[in-house]
Amino acid sequence: MKLTDTNKLREKRGVNLQKLLAPLALVIVYAFFALFGRNFFSYTTLVNILDSSYYIGFIAIGVTFVIITGGIDLSCGTIMMASTIIGGTAYKTWGWPMWLSLLLILLVSTSFGLFNGILVSRLKLPPFIATLGTMMISLGTGSIVSNVRSATFPARGAADSWFKGIFKYIAPNNASYPTGALVLFGTAFIAYIILTRTKMGRYIFAVGSNKEAARLSGVDVAKWEMMAYVISGFLAGVGGIAFAAVYTTVMPAQGQGFELYAIAGTVIGGTSLSGGAGSVLGTMIGVYIMSVLRAGLPSMDLQSQYQTFFTGVVVLGAVLLDIYRTKKTTEVRILSASDRYRQEMLLKISQVQGEEASILRAEMNREYRRLRHEEKAQKAALRKQEKEFEKS
Repeated sequence: MKLTDTNKLREKRGVNLQKLLAPLALVIVYAFFALFGRNFFSYTTLVNILDSSYYIGFIAIGVTFVIITGGIDLSCGTIMMASTIIGGTAYKTWGWPMWLSLLLILLVSTSFGLFNGILVSRLKLPPFIATLGTMMISLGTGSIVSNVRSATFPARGAADSWFKGIFKYIAPNNASYPTGALVLFGTAFIAYIILTRTKMGRYIFAVGSNKEAARLSGVDVAKWEMMAYVISGFLAGVGGIAFAAVYTTVMPAQGQGFELYAIAGTVIGGTSLSGGAGSVLGTMIGVYIMSVLRAGLPSMDLQSQYQTFFTGVVVLGAVLLDIYRTKKTTEVRILSASDRYRQEMLLKISQVQGEEASILRAEMNREYRRLRHEEKAQKAALRKQEKEFEKS
């Protein structure tokens, strides 16, 4: 049996375990609030969780593209709100038709994404600084265009409110159905196809894994790095439309902090901040973990400051988890003789069944304990010699 086969088996098990962590965390968090939260386990709360996840979900999908390239987008939240308030101003103040105002939202957000892409990929600014500057610019732009006034979209049932039905359908008996979840899942599926089945996705992963190696392989690094920010900007606009559909009123200078929820959800879902690894499915699970926390903490009668505190703890935990995950995948582990023997035997056992497997497993346990005992004795003797050498 080859040692490389056993290493591959161990790595595969580690990857599968990492993929299960986020779904398991979502189930545990939801079950906790369902058991201990006040009126949490209800259809109304579930609809509220889905409603609050739309705009975060869209910008998190966009941020996934950026983080996979090894970058970061601190401006996605303010871009979303700035483009939405500009679109609302176009409808309410300038008299534009609703369909054209919604297109303006997408155009403005995509333009900001392109601006970020140019700063990072062409002008070589660090992504943190570039998107931090864009965050401030978008905040100011939204306030300037709206003259520091809130933008109000038409209420449900009023004229030009047709787009609200895309994200929530109200039946004649006043029952609400979160149809926006279908839009979000459809967007996530398209993003999944792009990342896993297209040239764009392969090159985005290549850029994040090793930018210089990708360049030497003939990949246009600047182009695909810029495309990641353009996608992030476009999806921020989609998130802005979802926000307007759910909450109606958009305030100036709103949106700061939304990017933290999106980034935290992305990292919790398994996307590495060092780039080169990530999945849209994991991002969606991370987003719903954040949404459940936002809905569950008030059900525990915690005030807003405690909600902010625990959200910050989750963000730090997500980053620490990513650091640990990256360390485990990059560290070089030197196997002892007992470890090598155990891996080889496990591979043999996996290829047989019945009584033969039981015999091999018992033999492996005996021999493994013997080898471990010898290794511990050798280490103890070595430590004793070192102490005697230090004394002398």
